[in-house]
Amino acid sequence: MPPKEIELTTENIGGFAALGVTGVLLKGVEAAGMTEPKPIQTQAIPHQLEGRDILGIAQTGSGKTAAFSLPILQKIIALGDKRKGKTARALILAPTRELAVQIEETIRTVAKQAHISTALILGGVSRLSQIKRMQGGVDVLIATPGRLTDLVRENCVDLSETRWLVLDEADRMLDMGFINDVKRIAKGTHKNRQTALFSATMPKEIAALAQSLLRDPVRVEVAPQGTTAAEITQVVHPVPTKEKRRLLSGLLGDKGMKSVIVFTRTKHGADAVVRHLERDGFDVAAIHGNKSQNARQRALNGFRDGTLRILVATDIAARGIDVPGISHVVNYDLPDEPETYVHRIGRTGRNGASGASITLYDAATEDSKLRAVERVTRNKLTIKEAPVKLAPAPAPKFDDAEDKPRSDRRPGSHSVPQKHRRPANKMAKSGEHRSGQGSQGSKSAGGEGAAKPKRPFHRKRRPGGGGGGQRAA
Repeated sequence: MPPKEIELTTENIGGFAALGVTGVLLKGVEAAGMTEPKPIQTQAIPHQLEGRDILGIAQTGSGKTAAFSLPILQKIIALGDKRKGKTARALILAPTRELAVQIEETIRTVAKQAHISTALILGGVSRLSQIKRMQGGVDVLIATPGRLTDLVRENCVDLSETRWLVLDEADRMLDMGFINDVKRIAKGTHKNRQTALFSATMPKEIAALAQSLLRDPVRVEVAPQGTTAAEITQVVHPVPTKEKRRLLSGLLGDKGMKSVIVFTRTKHGADAVVRHLERDGFDVAAIHGNKSQNARQRALNGFRDGTLRILVATDIAARGIDVPGISHVVNYDLPDEPETYVHRIGRTGRNGASGASITLYDAATEDSKLRAVERVTRNKLTIKEAPVKLAPAPAPKFDDAEDKPRSDRRPGSHSVPQKHRRPANKMAKSGEHRSGQGSQGSKSAGGEGAAKPKRPFHRKRRPGGGGGGQRAA
């Protein structure tokens, strides 16, 4: 049966009590600073309290965590304290560690006076502590699919008593390749469970997943999928890829950019941007999959409390980041999937505040991606020259004459003072060093006693530039 369509309204219909939230949870909601229900909460909470499955289309920051957690918490409170070892009464799956942590923090805040037990199961931290936490069973388990699949397989977690299942940001789980894990996890839960699935977009794979997991769901959509908030100003600055870093530094010189997330497509690209910005004197950090959980959390904490003004992130690592007051989002690279653009810029312009999205666009390589974004958002983006000049390119730093360009080291060069030139009998060794030959290379060329050639020998460069290193984006 197709999902029941819900007509949405932003009107407050009497607060959370009017939605059916009762008792200590009302105090928790107040403690969390939730003064009025948001549209997604107004529509989803009553239906979940009635036991209906939910198919929700909502962006990060729309208030969906409270929308799916408050009804579950209220039902768990009514059940009392009895739990079986290794079990979880409710399971919330999230695509990333950061989102899982934020969900757990929200639940602990609103349920502080209700003595609800929670557990986090996610990668990047100790398995032993997670296994120990599950030994007595918990009320609410928040997990990423990969680590949870491992612990279920090892019989450290029992999902047979799980009667509430939530899939948050299902489209990102699809992007990260977790869908098969999600299906296996759902299959292990109680046959009469209640399920809620939330996603910012609804690709065909997620629609098929929803059809297989949800029973007669109510569909709640706070904005048509793919749309962007009216409060966000979107602009595109044309610039060649090789000049993007310099333009980014120029833009960030504007003190009006108070809290900025810069998105890159790759982890190596994120690190390269951070190195460049640090050289230009900016306080900046990166979060991506190669960073440790502690490093990512430190960067996020600094960004939240304002001590870190600029955060560079990959799309996967940034999923679920809900930091209030982000003034600007910069698309350093356009994403491969146009829906990702919607996720990115949704970090700013929240709760009625204004925000700005700036895209650095290389027409030679990114034209098709920009057109795809315009189709998905149904919005013709404004392309205009950047209001700032490129930041000056940093001058190369040379520790000694060995590091200078080859043309400046030739005997007889007028650009290098005589006192800085190396003696002629050392030129061959420095040439060996530059060509990558160490002492072993010298021996293979005839040993230390071999006659020096009259002209320097230059190895042919291997196709592809050699070196074997990964290119920074």
